[in-house]
Amino acid sequence: MTTLAATSLARRDELRISLGNGAESIPGLAVLAGSGVEELFGPAVPAGRCGPLSLRRAGDWLLGAATVPATTGLEENAGRIYDAIFQATEGCYLARIWNYVPAINETGPGGLENYRIFCRGRSLAFERRFGAGFNAALPAASAVGGGPGALTVIFAASRLAPQHVENPLQVAAYHYPVEFGPRPPSFARATIVPGLSGATVFISGTAAIRGHATVAPLSLGRQLDCTLVNLGGIARACGLGPNLDQHGRSTRHFKVYLRHAADQPRVAALLAERLVVDTDRVTYLRADLCRAPLCVEIEASLFGVKLSRPRRARPRATLRG
Repeated sequence: MTTLAATSLARRDELRISLGNGAESIPGLAVLAGSGVEELFGPAVPAGRCGPLSLRRAGDWLLGAATVPATTGLEENAGRIYDAIFQATEGCYLARIWNYVPAINETGPGGLENYRIFCRGRSLAFERRFGAGFNAALPAASAVGGGPGALTVIFAASRLAPQHVENPLQVAAYHYPVEFGPRPPSFARATIVPGLSGATVFISGTAAIRGHATVAPLSLGRQLDCTLVNLGGIARACGLGPNLDQHGRSTRHFKVYLRHAADQPRVAALLAERLVVDTDRVTYLRADLCRAPLCVEIEASLFGVKLSRPRRARPRATLRG
């Protein structure tokens, strides 16, 4: 990936996510600055298919991706992909899931927003697999808008048992009240995977949500301030210090999703002052977000982390696939 200094707002390539052997293109997700290809896991080898999923292995990681055209209902597509994920990851632990939801803020069948339809399909799939206690199995995740024609889901699972972490500044997403949809979002705020050369830490998509309420609707500056405070809260909870291991030896990858492409220079300048450094790998993307009033969302993936003890790990046991 290129560094922030080498980026250009003029770029409009679609994001591609490399799983070690080829790259999955994410339709509708335009790269505003940074690399057009995200590479997190290094060399991988093909590991077959499971339903709509193409699988690969990279060391202790099992990786998979599926894109399902929107020819049937979004809820059914979400359930189909997640059912396949659970089958493919039998004996492993889910660590991170990226969801790219078509027309995420538009109204779907029954007058329900597409994101909420997707959340219902995902939640029901988790419940089918893990039963009533499925919240203990929820890994870090994000869900942003993709192109209008297909749902894309990418996952990473590990043979090593992870630790899922919640943010003391936010209500756990899986406990959101019914005003946010018939089924709450199914993810943890962060997931920590141990490793001999250091831990891997996945920070879920983080935005201006305090408790469960949206902060400063459509105000970019105030939302970015709140997002950075939230990132500090989950960083501390994970044992990363207040700035996401900024001065540690880990490799840090950031994806910054912006509802309005024109906001990228301002956001990049502020993040250069408060969060990112020259060695970070940062990509800025134009995307619709899971709530229509949100302007910015930031996720992070850190590799080779030397952790202090996490302070707010989820107390329930992690469930294996």
